[in-house]
Amino acid sequence: QVQLVESGGELVQAGDSLRLSCAASGRTFSTYTMAWFRQAPGKEREFVAHITWSGGRTYYADSVKGRFTISRDMAKNTGYLQMNDLKPEDTAVYYCAARPVVYSSTQREDYKYWGQGTQVTVSS
Repeated sequence: QVQLVESGGELVQAGDSLRLSCAASGRTFSTYTMAWFRQAPGKEREFVAHITWSGGRTYYADSVKGRFTISRDMAKNTGYLQMNDLKPEDTAVYYCAARPVVYSSTQREDYKYWGQGTQVTVSS
């Protein structure tokens, strides 16, 4: 089993930056892919970014490309989502997810493990 715990969400102003963390425990992550999704009120949960744990290959949704950066600290078994130039439309609950393969996916149903989510609110 894998446990994921997100942290770092808060209320910020438009244009601010924020870093989310996802602490993973329970299994070795060398063959995993970690992703961030988000869900705004009344909307479907959507893909934000993913990273392969061992190779560090990344991929982003167009809506966040150039503003968000996904990374991981292998020694700490922790993933991060650095969010810059935040916009009100980035307001959502952000979820960390993981799947036990190195093949990345943008599809929610492909991820087996999920955190509880952390709220990010961006005011205009």
